[in-house]
Amino acid sequence: MAEQPVTPEAAEQVPVCPRHPDRESYVRCQRCRRPACPECQRPAAVGIQCVDCVAEGRRSVRQARTVFGGQVTDGRPAVTITIIAVCVVVFLAQMVDGSLTSRIAFVPALGEVEPWRFLTSAFAHSQSLILHIAFNMYALWVMGTYLEPLVGRARFAATYLLSALGGSVVYLLLATPQGYEDALATGPGAWWSGAVGASGAVFGMFGAFLVLQRRLGRSAAGMYVVIGINAVIGFVIPGIAWQAHLGGLVTGAACAGVIGYLGRPRSLVDRGNRQLHWVGLAAILVVLVALAGAKYALAG
Repeated sequence: MAEQPVTPEAAEQVPVCPRHPDRESYVRCQRCRRPACPECQRPAAVGIQCVDCVAEGRRSVRQARTVFGGQVTDGRPAVTITIIAVCVVVFLAQMVDGSLTSRIAFVPALGEVEPWRFLTSAFAHSQSLILHIAFNMYALWVMGTYLEPLVGRARFAATYLLSALGGSVVYLLLATPQGYEDALATGPGAWWSGAVGASGAVFGMFGAFLVLQRRLGRSAAGMYVVIGINAVIGFVIPGIAWQAHLGGLVTGAACAGVIGYLGRPRSLVDRGNRQLHWVGLAAILVVLVALAGAKYALAG
């Protein structure tokens, strides 16, 4: 009786890469022990790891955080540079299109129906005074290169925009409502006067600097002098919207209070506190919008 050939069950199958089944691989990942073709291999401390294990490892590694909970960056103030670039582009556009300023300036009488003015005004500047944009951009650069790496890009951007909004809101709150006919007859007051400039947002950076320096136990004596000088200038030189400066300063300080006092300086801020930062910043936004809405309701 003839014997039939038997295929050994123990015969090892040819190993193939899970991501590329058409490729044989006798090299295995040191972590999951699966075969990995040359395209899927990544150098490890010992041997290699597959791309899936490398990706999983990155997800499990805790991201580095700044002292106030923001993501650590390469130190380049990208948000600051972007804001400066936008302001310069808008300024050049103002020079080309003379009507642009009147369309984006913050005018309390128009803010209710054209709410974008609350923010667009912070990116426009006086066309007749080059020092207006020059000073604001210089101050923004000085503050941004310090604050942005300290709090993280997202928190810095939020603080800047909220400060700009806060400057417009306080300008609105301190403006006396005036009818259009009265404005034509007696001249426009603050209610019908446009305000432009990043000064409110820059003062917000000043306020944030004061609060965060205090939180870190560092001196901010020089900044008090700068704020005092600018406050005097705002009252002495006509045409300067000191109301926006005040609003930006208070709003920026409030934002820094949320960022600085809901976290733990000199330590990693836990996830719960990082979420509270955004809750607090959102609350500031709600308050500003509510104040503006109340002012328009009373003025109507």
